[in-house]
Amino acid sequence: MSVRSGAGVRSVARIVARADGRGGTSLPVLDSDGPLALRRTRATGSEARVMLVGAMSGPLGGDHFTVEGRVEEGARLSVGSAAATIALPGQAKGDARYDVRLEVADGAELHWLPEQLISAQGSDLHVSTRVELAATARLVLREEQVLGRVGEEPGRLTSRLRVRVAGQAVLDQELACGPGAPGGWDGPAVLAGHRAVGQLIVVRPEFAAAPVTAEVVGEGASVVPLAGPAALVTAVAPDALGLRRLLDEALASLPRT
Repeated sequence: MSVRSGAGVRSVARIVARADGRGGTSLPVLDSDGPLALRRTRATGSEARVMLVGAMSGPLGGDHFTVEGRVEEGARLSVGSAAATIALPGQAKGDARYDVRLEVADGAELHWLPEQLISAQGSDLHVSTRVELAATARLVLREEQVLGRVGEEPGRLTSRLRVRVAGQAVLDQELACGPGAPGGWDGPAVLAGHRAVGQLIVVRPEFAAAPVTAEVVGEGASVVPLAGPAALVTAVAPDALGLRRLLDEALASLPRT
């Protein structure tokens, strides 16, 4: 089991979802320890549902958390979190890391919908999300980041998201915010003074033949087609509630089959 020490915590959580042959989805692997606790919740139809529960504070400075998920052919999985994740300063030297590694096979579907990540003052967190999808896989992935708690300045937050479909890159982008980040992150070309930023990437095979139309949604969100069967929603807002509202509205505007 993971324990906190002067060098920080190392913790890994693993999920494998598999079609059970009866129209549902089983979870043959659901392993977690330390700060990362995975809990299966009540399923809906053919979809398995998992909740990521923070069992300890963090990530703190020096911590390294990893979540690995694999959705096998024909399976459907939805993953959420019980509460926001708060990046905090710690006694250990160095930054904290939070890595997410996801794989989705042909005919499988993954909804990755965690709660917000809050960058508290004095923290330094690097988040890396990498998703590999087969040609007919489906994905809805949401990232929401809040810069600072109420009345405080943000910590340093660097976030990179990479998505590939059938081995081809459809998205590779990085955003750095807070003290020490490259200049201009809070200017009119990036966050324009907002303190909540988020994105949704939606991958559906039908988008290859019928790409979504680029449009502005509400005040602060946009939808753009990507080079492949995917669409990207980006949004900024004054707070977490406004950000979630924009992302939900944009997702609802996308065509469904």
